[in-house]
Amino acid sequence: MRTIDRWLTSPWRRSGTAVLAGALPVLAFPAPALWWFAYVALVPWILLIRSAPTGRRAGHDGWCGGFGFLVAVHHWLLPSLHVFIFLIATLLGLLWAPWGRLVRRLLGGVPSPGRAAAALLVLPSAWLAVELVRSWQGLGGPWGMLGSSQWQVAPALRLASVGGVWLLSFLVVAVNVAVAVLVSVRRSRIPAVASLAATAAAASAAWVWTPRPDTDARVRVAVVQPGVVAGEASGDKRFDREESLTRRLAGHDVDLVVWGESSVGFDLDDRPDLARRLAALSRTTGADILVNVDARRSDRPGIYKSSVLVGPDGPTGDRYDKMRLVPFGEYIPARSLLGWATSVGRAAGEDRRRGTGQTVMNVGHGLRIGPLICFETAFPDMSRHLAEDGADILLGQSSTSSFQHSWAPEQHASLAALRAAETGRPMVHATLTGVSAVYGPDGARLGPWLGTDANTARVYDVPLAHGVTPYVRYGDWPVYGALLVLAALGVTEGARALRLRRSAAEPLVPRARTVHGSPARPSR
Repeated sequence: MRTIDRWLTSPWRRSGTAVLAGALPVLAFPAPALWWFAYVALVPWILLIRSAPTGRRAGHDGWCGGFGFLVAVHHWLLPSLHVFIFLIATLLGLLWAPWGRLVRRLLGGVPSPGRAAAALLVLPSAWLAVELVRSWQGLGGPWGMLGSSQWQVAPALRLASVGGVWLLSFLVVAVNVAVAVLVSVRRSRIPAVASLAATAAAASAAWVWTPRPDTDARVRVAVVQPGVVAGEASGDKRFDREESLTRRLAGHDVDLVVWGESSVGFDLDDRPDLARRLAALSRTTGADILVNVDARRSDRPGIYKSSVLVGPDGPTGDRYDKMRLVPFGEYIPARSLLGWATSVGRAAGEDRRRGTGQTVMNVGHGLRIGPLICFETAFPDMSRHLAEDGADILLGQSSTSSFQHSWAPEQHASLAALRAAETGRPMVHATLTGVSAVYGPDGARLGPWLGTDANTARVYDVPLAHGVTPYVRYGDWPVYGALLVLAALGVTEGARALRLRRSAAEPLVPRARTVHGSPARPSR
């Protein structure tokens, strides 16, 4: 242990170790998908910060670890962002600096059982505060939230229906803190064991008492995934392939056909021939078709990404314009300042325009669908609002053509499991290229994934559910609870500092000595 401490006295070696420790949680996400590793992945980082000689150094360790975490979970963006990924990770990694200082404040040295117990509540709350800030769409959105690593664990999905991915993140961090205390602080093991027991009890209670979605009907949804289409005029070739795959669905009694993101590269008002072909496909299959148009609008200026519903008579008039755009991928923040990014990466040459509101569309047979486009499936609030507005099925249209050979397609597909579990509504994740997947109202996968090499159309029997999950009803209550914990900590620390300041300010007045009941005279 002393050898390790001596080795870490070098600031550069310590910073490098913090970066590596912060990157470890990426192994819990797809593609490795070692979900169980998430419960111990933060322990090395916490132990490193705990050993920091000063609070300033602990903040620096938190910053470096945050940098490593962000680069690891977004590494697949390197071909697009190049140097920008490191700049963004450096700036956002600062969010973990206060978390690092809190780790040392509560667990540094030989913490008392009281301090250790406080750490088990404060540190997960501070982590949630970090995830809240960085989940703002302008900072990259909630990609890589720690709780989303639990997408394939049935008890965790049940907890997601209670408090969303936020509750999962809180509990995962709490378990990591408890394990770190068990490993390093012998005298505070009782609070750590109590925390682990409480987490297990919460998961068990959610499993037993949380209402399960009541399924009352089934619909047949077809996903069309054409795969990568290269070469000139790829937009027309892609449409031809999608048309051919969709035509094979005739006679399969489907209720809805879903194409992926950017499946149509032309505005349908400008290309009435494509609208007629889509209407003919709808008549052939006996189902409405949800396509995704990525093109310059004819009725208003700018390029939009839009989900458009097409029936047997053509476009039905139901349209949803993407609201939350990918920074640099679909627009450049402060383009006048950062516009040069287009010369070093695959940044957007022209900013896409934003939609103004979410839409629930009516399909035949009384089916109501709530579309989301690509990046938006990472936002739990968007799927929750669609469920509140009466959507029977959530539909995510996506494309990961630039990241086919990375971990991004699997991780993106896994997010749909959480959105389904949170809302109690099935979710279809349909991709142009990438990984397509379908999940039931409880977040369980329905049928096999369509991998990045798929070029097919597949029909899924999707159960519908009714009722409202606690997460849809009460919203992001774990976040509000975490902010209250941090506010209480701030008040407590402020009161403590004020008491210390007053104690230091009181003058020390020596008492006069008395001799036989009379004040003693000073000696000369």
